[in-house]
Parts: sequence; C-alpha cells; structure tokens
Amino acid sequence: MPDQYRDVRTRTITLCKSLETEDYVVQSMPDASPAKWHLAHTTWFFERFILQQYVSGYRAFDDSYDYLFNSYYYTAGQMHPRPQRGLLARPLLREILNYRNHVDEHIQRLLEFPSDEVIQRAVLGLNHEQQHQELLLTDIKHLFSRNPALPAVDPELPAPPSARPPELSFDAVEGGICEIGHGGDGFCFDNETPRHPELLADHEIGSRLVTNGEYLEFIADGGYRESELWLSDGWACVQREGWDRPLYWSRDRDAEFTLGGSRPLDRHAPVTHLSYYEADAFARWRGCRLPTEAEWELAAGQQSVQGNLAETGWWHPAAARAGDRQYFGDVWEWTSSPYAPYPGFKPLEGSLGEYNGKFMCNQMTVRGGSCVTARDHLRPSYRSFFYPDARWQFLGFRLARDGSGAA
Repeated sequence: MPDQYRDVRTRTITLCKSLETEDYVVQSMPDASPAKWHLAHTTWFFERFILQQYVSGYRAFDDSYDYLFNSYYYTAGQMHPRPQRGLLARPLLREILNYRNHVDEHIQRLLEFPSDEVIQRAVLGLNHEQQHQELLLTDIKHLFSRNPALPAVDPELPAPPSARPPELSFDAVEGGICEIGHGGDGFCFDNETPRHPELLADHEIGSRLVTNGEYLEFIADGGYRESELWLSDGWACVQREGWDRPLYWSRDRDAEFTLGGSRPLDRHAPVTHLSYYEADAFARWRGCRLPTEAEWELAAGQQSVQGNLAETGWWHPAAARAGDRQYFGDVWEWTSSPYAPYPGFKPLEGSLGEYNGKFMCNQMTVRGGSCVTARDHLRPSYRSFFYPDARWQFLGFRLARDGSGAA
C-alpha cells in the first residue's frame, strides 16, 4: 500500500513536468479547474478524510485550505465557488507542493500499520486522485487551446501511429437476462453497485469506435444543418453555441489541437471531444443508435482491460488495429443510458456519500476510459458521467442497433 500511494501521488507531479508556474493558475472555463487546484484538492481529500479522522492530534496544514480546496462535499463545510478557482493566485504553487509533501509524510507514516478502514479510505483517495490526473490533463488541454498560439502542453509527446482501421462491422448479441455491476473482489466506486440483472433484447454492437473520417462524412452530408437528426435540447445547443465540428478541430477540418499541439487530423483515429448530442445525431444519421450501458458492459466484460491508455504515452486516440475492439482506452464512450442509481444502490456513509449519488440526475453515462486514463483504474463495471453538452473530455462513441438491421 505505501508503494501504491507513492506511485500514484508521484505520477500526478510527473504529469505536470512540462508546465511553467503561470500554467498552474489559469482557469479557462467554469467546468475546468487550474492545475494548482487539482494538486491541492487531491491532497485535501487525504487530509480531510483520513488524517483528520484517524490521526489523533493531527493539525491541519492550513485551516483556510478546508474552504479553498473542498470541491462539493457540503457536509464537510462550505467551499470556494468553482467558477472562481482561477482567481486563487495565493496560496503559491510552492506552498501547495509543500502541502502535498506534508500530507504525504503523514499518510506514509499512517500506512505503515493501517487499519482496514484506513486502507479502504486510502484506496478511495488514490482512485480519486487518478480521476483528477485525467481531469488535470483535459483541463490544461482546454486552457492551452484558448491560446491563439496553440502551444503544446508537452512538445515531446509522440503522435499515435496511423493506419487504416478494420471495416466497421457489428457483433450480434442474443437477448436475455444478464448481470451488470461490480460483483468481484477489489475496489469499485459505490455507483457500480449492486450487481443486478438486466433484460436485454437482441441487438448488435459496433466492432470499433467511430472515426474522424466517418464523422467528416456526417458533416459533409449536412449533419449539423438537419434538425430532424437532433434531440430538441441538442439542436438548441447547436444553434446557441454555433457548433459545426468537434471541439479542437480547425475551421477547415484539416487539423486538430492535441496535448502535443496542433496536428493534421488523422481520419483513421477515433473521433473525440464530442457531446452526447453529436454522438446521438450521428447514430441517427447512420440508422443506428448508441448502446445502453448494459449492452456496453456485457460486451466489454468479454475483453481484457487493455488498449490505448495513459501508459501508452500518446495521450490521444489511436486508429484501431486488426482485432482491436477499443472497449478500453482511446475515448470515454457515450451510452444512451442516463446516469441513475442501480436498483438497491446505497451511497457510502457520511460525507463520502456525496461522491457519486447526488449527481444521478440530468447526466449521461460514459464507459471505458480514455487515452489519459490509468490502466489499473479501469474495469468493465466502471461508470463515469457527464452532462450531455460536455465536450472537453476525451469523449467519443461506438454504434449499436436493434436486432439485425443494416447500417
């Protein structure tokens, strides 16, 4: 456990190796947070929910941090407004790094002879930190994309190899009762439980993710101009925001902004940085639909957790190779399932019960992780969620269809 703790915490700092001090402070939009805030909040999580509760006589590093770096745990106290996190020029970056070192020393000492409850809290804290590692990269990407010079977050980041992917086909799945949700050993978030039965009809699910080239065909066919392809809220969003291409694509649709800077658009790679509305409209244009999360989990459960994940080092979606189903890595996959509690769901007790359950309304479930998700953070039952208009995460999709219809 001490080695796992050290590895995860060190990786967060390593992700920031190419950033300069100025990069840590700026906030590009209300949904994103400055890198300095991510470093502080993940540390606050360990201090607030482990050290202050399990170490007798522990004194907080700075009492003001309980307000500055709480995210949404209202039962733990009030917090600085999320849209104003970029105004926190103080505390300084070096003070936040000292804060991390201070908390790390105390946690490492506690983990020498931990109780079962401390281990459970620490594992949750590490998985929480891994979520923020991904958010740190996507938030920085959004920030750098707002700079007209389009600087690279990491100029040395290698581009994924490009190759023509296998033709899109559909895997037939016989309907019936299946079980989804976490039911084995090892860590899971509370929203993955309990494991429960789901009734599925006969369906087919896409053999790989939808590509940039396929999405370009949708655009060329007037996809953003045809209201009948869109959900009402989606069409209103397209009109209001002026969307006519995925986030980070150049206006001429020949290039896209990546963590490695602006690069030519790879038509063979999975399309990404799309809202649920855009994924749904494309599926309707193709005479298909998005898979439900139960359909997705049933298919993904037959695959090993491997793919283009953070450890690959590309930090960008890559074209599918022969036999690659792309269920894990590359992009979080939009499903057609609203983010809702499973039958019999019970959140964690206390403030940690605010982690997932209170967000189970008005959001859509995404599955599979992305090119910046750690491999040991994923499993087939993992559920994440975003509002349907979200685009700044690595969000993409695969197709599904009922019975044996043709695309």
